[in-house]
Amino acid sequence: MLDFGICFKGDIPPDRTVKLAQAAEKGGFSYVWTFDSHILWKECYTMLTLLATRTEKVLLGPCVTNPAVRDITVTASNFATLNLISKGRAVCGIGRGDSSRRVMGFKPTTVDQMMEAVDNIRKMAEGGKIFHEGKDQWFPWADSNYKLPMWIAGYGPKVLQASAKHADGIVLQIADPFLITWFISQVHDGAKACGRNGKDIKMMVSAPAYVSKDLKKCREQVRWFPAMVGNHVADLVQKYHSGEVPQDLTDYIKGRKGYDYRQHADKDADHLDFIPEAIVDRFSVIGDVKDHVAKLKDLESKGMDQFNIYLMCGEEEKIVEVYSKEIIPEFRKAREKVAT
Repeated sequence: MLDFGICFKGDIPPDRTVKLAQAAEKGGFSYVWTFDSHILWKECYTMLTLLATRTEKVLLGPCVTNPAVRDITVTASNFATLNLISKGRAVCGIGRGDSSRRVMGFKPTTVDQMMEAVDNIRKMAEGGKIFHEGKDQWFPWADSNYKLPMWIAGYGPKVLQASAKHADGIVLQIADPFLITWFISQVHDGAKACGRNGKDIKMMVSAPAYVSKDLKKCREQVRWFPAMVGNHVADLVQKYHSGEVPQDLTDYIKGRKGYDYRQHADKDADHLDFIPEAIVDRFSVIGDVKDHVAKLKDLESKGMDQFNIYLMCGEEEKIVEVYSKEIIPEFRKAREKVAT
């Protein structure tokens, strides 16, 4: 039962963002996500509130926020409020903090800090009481009937295994079937260690998609993505010994010369030359409609529960329309066959 989502990075005008979200909702998408990098782009919680008032069914949240830019009570308050406005449609994607922290000159948080924040944000947003900054904190106005699913983003064994204890879902920012299998295995190892069934944890694959028979054009639209992934891979290379993380993930960054966060997720950035075409093809979803359906079915067979499209190509309406009319229906047909 594959779900589909779309994600904005915050440089699209608000009115157009609303229209895209409405088109996605009408077209069968279940989630609408936003990047959270408040200096580079518009404040995500303001945009999510706008979207909550202009949509009816889609789930709404950041992909991803972090525990450090805002006090966790502020983040929890944002979600509790968003749930009241949207009637329970808030979801939270969260990571250690990449662009939103680094563009300010700060490092991401630790894995342990993030896991503690996950539990506290969820608990407080759902009307519970936490101990924070030396005293009990809670929202007397929060509606405890509304839950806040927490999706944790990560790549390395430590964060993925730790996430298994705390997450409702995992955000895997890559669309390579081989690597997705390895990432999910890390989550399941963590779930086994803490006595949890790994199959209860949802798996989201987040990546850009571009539909065209012209592969050269496709690659031009999505080449920014492996560069962004490379930031996280560079961190992994520093932390893990050879063999602990698949070479399929780490080899391609050998030619990496740096990353300009002021051009974060920009398809025309100046730091893209080191990325081989094979990596662009593996990490993204490109080609004609049949290519998209085939790759998504492969990813689904590996354990993907949601495909979240990073809409950052300048042709966002086209991507939403093609998926709504030609790709999502293919998966609806598969559901109907299973049902009968």
